[in-house]
Amino acid sequence: MFNIAIDNYNLLCVHDGLPNLYNEYCKHAVLSEHFNITASEGKSCFLGVEKDGGWPFLVIAQRFDDACNSFYPGALLVTETKLLFVGAGERILAYKLDPPARLWEDQANCGFWNWQRFGNTIVMSAELELAAWNIAGKKLWTMFVEPPWDYTVIDGIVTVDVMGSKSQFNLESGPKS
Repeated sequence: MFNIAIDNYNLLCVHDGLPNLYNEYCKHAVLSEHFNITASEGKSCFLGVEKDGGWPFLVIAQRFDDACNSFYPGALLVTETKLLFVGAGERILAYKLDPPARLWEDQANCGFWNWQRFGNTIVMSAELELAAWNIAGKKLWTMFVEPPWDYTVIDGIVTVDVMGSKSQFNLESGPKS
């Protein structure tokens, strides 16, 4: 397990498995959620959130598919809005932290890659999807992409390159339909 400190929060993370104190973490948590933990396929991962020391008040454990060992769980914490974005496999989640509650659950097409923050916008990359939310957790837009693809954000403009075909659009308003 490793610990990531962000302001007065600590994220306790296990990428492949559950920590030895998993049951104790669940007992002490205000909110403990488990997704397909008893399934036999895939990998399990763990994320606990604690504030100012003590036991984690939020525990998230899930089993996820990891095609060819190329998808890894990820989290992004927005401290000013006390919001946590989590992704693993095809499941993406958002939680408010004070008090802890799940805001939404969504799906990342074919597998979650990562979160990135650009000012007040959170961007999620997946195998077949690029999507954005604001720092309050409201979905702004989504678009289909096909590998190989990548994107950049410069001065609020997104440039997406899908198999050599480039498009540009405003980060907050998203691609034109």
